[in-house]
Amino acid sequence: MKEIYVKSVRKILGNLPELEKKLKVKISSKGGRLVISGNEVDEYFAERVLLALDFPFLMEDALLLLNDDYMFNIVNIKSYTKRHDLDVIKSRIIGTKGKALKVLRDLSNSFIVVKDNDVAIISRTDDFEKALQGVISIIRGSKHGNVYTYLERGHKSQRKVR
Repeated sequence: MKEIYVKSVRKILGNLPELEKKLKVKISSKGGRLVISGNEVDEYFAERVLLALDFPFLMEDALLLLNDDYMFNIVNIKSYTKRHDLDVIKSRIIGTKGKALKVLRDLSNSFIVVKDNDVAIISRTDDFEKALQGVISIIRGSKHGNVYTYLERGHKSQRKVR
């Protein structure tokens, strides 16, 4: 049995029957905590999916985490900068009308969302390190163009393989 804290309990409880079926666990709610019951492996994967759903990921994107080929990570912006104007940093990640975030997602083949002072990433294992490095570089103040160039190099080489 695992217990996790999530902020968006309603979102999860609204999809409870579907989640329990796909995750192969029993989920119950105690305030802002979710209790996951099942075998250890299923609990592990369920925890990853439920934590991803606590961010504004779509259900289908979060369910990708049931596959071992996908990784999930939460980057706390404060951990990578000494700056105190976190709204400016979040704005740099998102960009005007979400353009920077869209480019980051496309070039890194990843799902990236920003919530509060955190950036969450769901990505294939092969693409994960590039996506993580791209986000951290933007947080630390690198120019968008330099980050995009870095991501494009990895993106083009991956295209050739496919």
